[in-house]
Amino acid sequence: MISILFIANRLFSTMSRQGPRPVVVCGPSGSGKSTLLNRLFKEYPNTFGFSVSHTTRKPRPGEEDGVHYNYVERDHMEAAVANGEFIESATFGGNMYGTSKEAVRKVQNAGKVCILDIEPQGVEQVKKTDLNPILIYNNPPSIEALEQRLRKRNTETEESLKKRLDAAANEIAYGLTPGNFHKIIHNVDIDEAYEQFREYIVAELKAQEAAGINICW
Repeated sequence: MISILFIANRLFSTMSRQGPRPVVVCGPSGSGKSTLLNRLFKEYPNTFGFSVSHTTRKPRPGEEDGVHYNYVERDHMEAAVANGEFIESATFGGNMYGTSKEAVRKVQNAGKVCILDIEPQGVEQVKKTDLNPILIYNNPPSIEALEQRLRKRNTETEESLKKRLDAAANEIAYGLTPGNFHKIIHNVDIDEAYEQFREYIVAELKAQEAAGINICW
């Protein structure tokens, strides 16, 4: 019979090789994810690295290729997904989104904790990998508040806004389902939400550090 100590040693060895667990952040567009992540990166500039996702949608005003997203043509992304180059991919609002293996490797090679901002479809796919991610859902105050935030951006048509709100309703239902995430942040007040977000992630990293995983602070 395999001993518990043997299993623990194998787990420790695997974690040591892989480094810190990646952090998956999920939540509807306009829920405040970007604000939380920007604050986290500013407070811990040496600790976290953002996995830049790929998408087939066109850049919005002010967005930069390779910074906000890697913008690609649909046929190119479909071929890359079919070739096994992506950890996860999903279609949202008629556009493809996904996280490439290379994007995650870049962050890991820099010695940082990888942050992935992905949709529910992607979350389910990542759960099936050996990444063992920390799963956090960022919940907006309400659909009405979400609509107000999206309208203030002035980047959506009525048709695209309806698609986003319909998708958001499904995403909220998924996010609030028990067992889908390790932590749910109710983003009503951004300062309180950030405190909960930061404290949870830092506590998780300190627990990994105590287990022998190297964390760059």
